[in-house]
Amino acid sequence: MPLVTHEDRPVRFYSDLVKDRVVFVSMMYAQCSDQCPLMTQNLRRVHEALGSRPGRDVFFYSITLLPEFDRPADLKAYAAQNRIGPGWTFLTGTKAAVEAIRMGMGFYDPDPAVDADITQHTGMVRVGNDSLQRWVMAPLLQDPQVILETLMAVDPVSRAAGRGSFGAIQA
Repeated sequence: MPLVTHEDRPVRFYSDLVKDRVVFVSMMYAQCSDQCPLMTQNLRRVHEALGSRPGRDVFFYSITLLPEFDRPADLKAYAAQNRIGPGWTFLTGTKAAVEAIRMGMGFYDPDPAVDADITQHTGMVRVGNDSLQRWVMAPLLQDPQVILETLMAVDPVSRAAGRGSFGAIQA
């Protein structure tokens, strides 16, 4: 099922965005005024600490939980408002496509009542290396340095370079 980027470009989630790549994948929605902005800012700090790697060998994807409301223009405005740099794509699509990705990647609560409450969505980021079939998750509200270090669990380049290879986390 195709998705649409914040630049209004159709893409297939796996074959166009994830296949053979190192990725950070998160769920959000543009109208959220509670936790999503804080989680986006933490992930933005991780993105910035990676220097020139985002868009080159590490990719960031945020998928809206409200595709029926968050159109490409809304996601583009959200990215601009949060000062998101290159290498980070915001995605929308049909509700069925978003739900298939959300469930397939483990962004759900086992309690159906909690899972149905969008304000209770799992504030996690999935960090993966598709080539090596290595995947981990990290809470997005924890220290951005810890989120950044989860990359070492899936990315041999980061692991070989060590913790000192990451840029400083900016406030």
